[in-house]
Amino acid sequence: MDRLDNFAHTYTQAPWRKQFQIMGLFLLGVVLAALVAAVYLTVSARTAAAGREIQYMDYKIGGLNTDIEDLQAQLALILSSEEMEKRARSLGFEPVSADDIVYLAIPGYVEAQPAVLAPYLARTVVSAPVTPAEYTESIFTWLSRQIRLWLANSTEVLP
Repeated sequence: MDRLDNFAHTYTQAPWRKQFQIMGLFLLGVVLAALVAAVYLTVSARTAAAGREIQYMDYKIGGLNTDIEDLQAQLALILSSEEMEKRARSLGFEPVSADDIVYLAIPGYVEAQPAVLAPYLARTVVSAPVTPAEYTESIFTWLSRQIRLWLANSTEVLP
């Protein structure tokens, strides 16, 4: 019995050990909550940074689209017929009259035919089917017609 008491006495917890265990469990909970909060903040920060980067790229795309439209307008101005004529005259070219044009007949040359992307189909006019009167009358019109027919048949005098 002495051995059993000695064993029980050895393994009984002192009050300060129980307090340390409770404090350890509390601190473990605090550390876990801090880890979850840190992960949440990290994910939120990365998401916010990605959103800002997307906004910046949209801003840059808008600026590039504006530049492209400006360049297209400049190209249209450069390729306009008035500008082309001015440049041609500055290079020494002159307009040609119909009498000055010489056409050369080239033996064996076959003129290119226009591309036919789809065969020509003659259009046919299809008239819409006419809906019979039976399908356009309301239930009340049909019912009144049936009653009139019944009354007309019932009032006939049989020979």
